[in-house]
Amino acid sequence: MTLLLFLFLLALLPAGSARGRHLPKAAISSPVFGPRQVYGVLGGSVSLQCFYPGTPVNKQDRKYWCRELGSRCVTVVATRYVAPDYQNRISLTDHPEAENFQINISALGPEDAGTFQCGVGVNGRGLSHRVILSVAEAPPVPEAAELFYLKLRSTWTVSCSFGEDTVNLRRYLCKKEEDGCRNIIDSHRNIDPDLQGRVLLTFEDPPGSFSVTMTQMDWEDTGLYYCGAGEYGKEGKSKELDVFVYEDKNFPQLKTTVTGKKGSSATFECLYDPLMKSSTRIWCKWRPQGCDKIIDNTGYVKYNYEGRVAMFENPKNKTVSIILNQLQAKDEGFYWCMSNELKEQQSSTELKVVEGEPALTGPKEVEAQLGSRVDLTCSYPCKYYSYEKYWCKWNYTGCSMLPALDQGLPGPGATCNASTRTAVLSFDALTEDDEGWYWCGVKRNGAFGETMAVELRVSTGSDAKHSPELLDVDSSRESGAVPPGGAYSDAEVRKGAVPESSEESHGSNTLALVLGPLAGLILIVVTAFAIVKYRQLKRSDLVSVGSYRTNISMSDFESVRDFSASNNTKEIQDTSMGRDEPTTTMDAPESTADTMKAKRSSKEDADLAYSSFLVTSDSIAQRSSGGDSAVLDMSPIQDRV
Repeated sequence: MTLLLFLFLLALLPAGSARGRHLPKAAISSPVFGPRQVYGVLGGSVSLQCFYPGTPVNKQDRKYWCRELGSRCVTVVATRYVAPDYQNRISLTDHPEAENFQINISALGPEDAGTFQCGVGVNGRGLSHRVILSVAEAPPVPEAAELFYLKLRSTWTVSCSFGEDTVNLRRYLCKKEEDGCRNIIDSHRNIDPDLQGRVLLTFEDPPGSFSVTMTQMDWEDTGLYYCGAGEYGKEGKSKELDVFVYEDKNFPQLKTTVTGKKGSSATFECLYDPLMKSSTRIWCKWRPQGCDKIIDNTGYVKYNYEGRVAMFENPKNKTVSIILNQLQAKDEGFYWCMSNELKEQQSSTELKVVEGEPALTGPKEVEAQLGSRVDLTCSYPCKYYSYEKYWCKWNYTGCSMLPALDQGLPGPGATCNASTRTAVLSFDALTEDDEGWYWCGVKRNGAFGETMAVELRVSTGSDAKHSPELLDVDSSRESGAVPPGGAYSDAEVRKGAVPESSEESHGSNTLALVLGPLAGLILIVVTAFAIVKYRQLKRSDLVSVGSYRTNISMSDFESVRDFSASNNTKEIQDTSMGRDEPTTTMDAPESTADTMKAKRSSKEDADLAYSSFLVTSDSIAQRSSGGDSAVLDMSPIQDRV
């Protein structure tokens, strides 16, 4: 009943692709791998390799080669044993660093043919691989398949060469299946749909040679392959390739797909050993005809990717991070990490660009004048609060980290406030060297996350153009406030004001024309009083009028002639100058006349002092304009009062 139910469920499953219709061989077989069949000639010799997972236990454990006899497997040779019938003509050599051991058999006889097992540990415990050894009476013998023992998610590279006479023939790689050999890739750019972005064919020297690289090896990729020139099974030449995929728990498993929002960024991880300084690290975009190089570790960056892509080494986890920002729809596709060493660590990742708003926001283009102050700002959402924020300056070999101010939240328990989620990069005085690309980004546990690129341009001269962001910010900012992403000159900072409009400038000019002559008149009055001061020093007292202080002789108060005229003059001057009501102070008089004056109210004294001052000023002004001497002629006015 259970079997019928299982068959019913299988019937309901979709057919799927050719790769998904077969059970993964590596998932149900031993992780020990070797040749399926080996051929030898009577009297000759044969060699074979058996691979095993390179765990510490396996490297130290016993290796063996045994013959199947019914349900038993009798040991022929092992790490420290050789069967009597095989003395001096069989050997087993272990290569733990290469994760395989090799068996050599010489002086082959008909009795050496049969079914054998190569394995690790105890015979028949599962860690073994079955091999059929055939012994022919005379050559030729079929060529044995080339073996490839690959880690899950690693990269497979195979080279095939068939001579110069195959230069004009179709080159191909196909996988053997029940109904034929399924084309994987060929030189006519035909690629299996299930392997789009994962496989690449490259022509090599000498002519007639080529290589095929397949990344992200999966369980279903285990099997027999053929690389050849011409058409498989019809004409041309071919070579058999036996591929086995196994799982290594220590091999890093990278993402096969990365998703990024339009206008934002995407981060890719590459498996590179940072200790291998000679390794060339290349990041390229896959195309059917090849891989278009974008950046490498020697300082190369493709011209239309300047400011958009950077490579960061991470020695702690032996990876290299590639960041691509300013994403566009045309950036979708497959990207490859390639190296001239450790080719199994090459990988491919598919990029998908979706619609959405980037998490990091701010002005993307900033233009400012040479010597001005600039703040580049980067606002981040609450979800990035606990992340490390950074600013760096982009260059062809990476992005150099810069000190920046993080106007973040005060503590873990604080409420997320939009006005404080900003990372700021400040320039006190711009130089020409400051021009370039700057990146704002976030990191978490050493892993790079989203980034935002800002292009800073430095202009020279007074006619420098400013970006719309700068104009909007400058016209609305408060005095002393730092504009987000804006730039302003030191002169503007000192003044703390925005430029005046044309109407305001016209009003200022009119006011200057009115105040100019009045200022000259006041200067004449002060000069005249300075000369008279020495003549009247003994009789003078200090008088304070408003905010001005000067010395006036007491004889100025002896006449009240034209008293009403002086009052009119006061009103005119008060109106034109716009000053507050003046306050006049006098010292107490010593003479009898002064005693009588002291009986007056303080307000009358103040009015009298101020009126006398205005009469004197008017008289001086009139005489000065007529070319008279600066000496004052004041008649007594005290009696009239």
